[in-house]
Amino acid sequence: MAERWDPTAFRTRVDEVLRRFVAQEADLFAAIDPLLDPVAEQLEAAVADGKRLRAAFCYWGWRAVGQPDSDALVRAAASMELVHAAAVVHDDLIDDSPLRHGRPTAHVALRSAVPARTAGVGTAAPGADGTARSLAMLVGDLLMSLAGQLFATCGLPAAYLARGRPLWSLLARELIAGECLEILRTGTGPDTTASLKVIRYKTAKYTVEQPLLIGGALAGAGEGLRAGYSAYGLPLGEAFQLRDDLLGLFGEPEHTGKANTDDVRGRRPTALLAETWRLARAEDRERLGALLGRHDLGVAGLDAVREVMRRLGAPDRIEHMIGARVAEALDALHRLDVPAPATGALTALAHSAAVRLS
Repeated sequence: MAERWDPTAFRTRVDEVLRRFVAQEADLFAAIDPLLDPVAEQLEAAVADGKRLRAAFCYWGWRAVGQPDSDALVRAAASMELVHAAAVVHDDLIDDSPLRHGRPTAHVALRSAVPARTAGVGTAAPGADGTARSLAMLVGDLLMSLAGQLFATCGLPAAYLARGRPLWSLLARELIAGECLEILRTGTGPDTTASLKVIRYKTAKYTVEQPLLIGGALAGAGEGLRAGYSAYGLPLGEAFQLRDDLLGLFGEPEHTGKANTDDVRGRRPTALLAETWRLARAEDRERLGALLGRHDLGVAGLDAVREVMRRLGAPDRIEHMIGARVAEALDALHRLDVPAPATGALTALAHSAAVRLS
């Protein structure tokens, strides 16, 4: 790869690694029994799309140490995308989200694909929803297992892999802790500090900080550089999720590929909702309380929530939080003694993570 960062070319390389690896694993899985075909299809669907930001941060965690481009490292970096795919399948299942990238989520797709086989007729079998949800959970589990397999077989020397392997347990622990915190805080009193903690553990760490640290560990990064990666990665990862919160409610579904009622219907502990609640007076809280968590929330209800948020200035508060975190990340980056191409790429990635439509 040229020294000038080309995100499109990099994404193509990662896509090719994922396509080949997951297609092979899906074929081996489906060969066990034809009944597994729909499940195997969801393995491939889970990696069909993506920004590949996590792979990119892992790659530049390696390159910033001074290591050259490496196909083996790209394979290791691609394993970060399988972690993300697993997290997405589980997250969609927990939130009962119907869409991802404009297509049915795994548990929704399996609802129509599996029952016809088990019932032997063209209508859904009893308990089809539960069956589909159970299968989707296992798809996510298998994707996480495949992430470890791709990392272990990427082709880097064993001594390099040994430096990075301990970080995997930390990644899994913190990711699952964040998911658990979101579940436990859903429906509770909105609190910005608590929401930011959920963001940090559920998204920020495994999106930016941990891929950087794993790439750095593989390359033999020293303690000072690793600390710099965290100083850059944590605020940027938080900015990434704060942007997601805004897009989740104010983004265009044709760009986000997701239903924009999910956060309101699920009464999720987002910073956007927490800031809205903090700024709201009694009458606004009463109005919001009648709308949040309603599964029958329509367009009019969603517009009413947006109107309250805009009037109180909550989206502007989130934009300010995003800007402050990106500035903090870039300030940390520019204090690092790393090659100029790495600085340029990580600067571009910071803007890609925080300023986007999907």
